[in-house]
Amino acid sequence: MTSRSKEKVAAAFRKLFRSPEKLDNDGAGPSGSPARRGLLRRHRDGVSPAEAAVSLPTSPGATSMAKKKSSGAAEARERAAAVRTRRLMKELKEIQRLQENRPDPVFTVELVNDNLFEWHVRLHQIDPESDLAADLRELHIPNILLHLIFPENFPFAPPFMRVIEPRIEKGFVMEGGAICMELLTPRGWASAYTVEAVVMQFAASVVKGQGRVARAPPRPSREFSRRRAEEAFRSLVKTHDKYGWVTPALSDG
Repeated sequence: MTSRSKEKVAAAFRKLFRSPEKLDNDGAGPSGSPARRGLLRRHRDGVSPAEAAVSLPTSPGATSMAKKKSSGAAEARERAAAVRTRRLMKELKEIQRLQENRPDPVFTVELVNDNLFEWHVRLHQIDPESDLAADLRELHIPNILLHLIFPENFPFAPPFMRVIEPRIEKGFVMEGGAICMELLTPRGWASAYTVEAVVMQFAASVVKGQGRVARAPPRPSREFSRRRAEEAFRSLVKTHDKYGWVTPALSDG
């Protein structure tokens, strides 16, 4: 074997048995850049930087904070539910007591499907000199039926109230039986207001607004339903939030 052949064989053996450091640097030797060496090591280990970040365990502090937030929200909901229940139970008992002690109560209350948070209120008395009272007598309608729904944050937010029957025109009664009354809006509501106050305000405002029992059948576009009432009331609130409350004023209902 010639000396030149021997050198070639020796070079091949050196290349075959180079150190891992040299292989990592792809022939760059110990002086290869640290970033390049790190990239090669990550490639060799089969883990990308993104995968490494995702696989990092959540710190105990972050987990504890999330649990505290979740627990705090649940406790707040429970407290709100307890406040709403106590308030409505108190008001219902008081109204029932008044109903039992008066032979001709102004209004009566019954729960809808035994649901404490949904009431039917029958308004039996309004101003007897009003046109609306004359309509009720003429048509032999004994009362005005109202539907009240109490939200989760009652008494810090107002109930939603609408007229179910009879169908009333004017009197600040809108499409679907929604009621244009500042007291029933978040802007005009106060937690001190009672159901009795709400009903009596309605009795006053429907007369002041010259409400009348509708005689003609409703047009299809003026559906008298809860869905229509909710839409009309949302539109009312947006309008008054933008332009202020003009009619009726809070003092008028």
